[in-house]
Amino acid sequence: MKFVLQPWQLIAILLAGWVNRQQQETIDYLRTENDILKERLGKK
Repeated sequence: MKFVLQPWQLIAILLAGWVNRQQQETIDYLRTENDILKERLGKK
């Protein structure tokens, strides 16, 4: 049995990769922002 990638499957893979990358960038930004805010607030 030979696996052949269909055009719609390729589009779905590319879209999923793009969404994942966007989500990871947002998570990284928010973690950095949280670290900065925690540093500014100090220990209370």
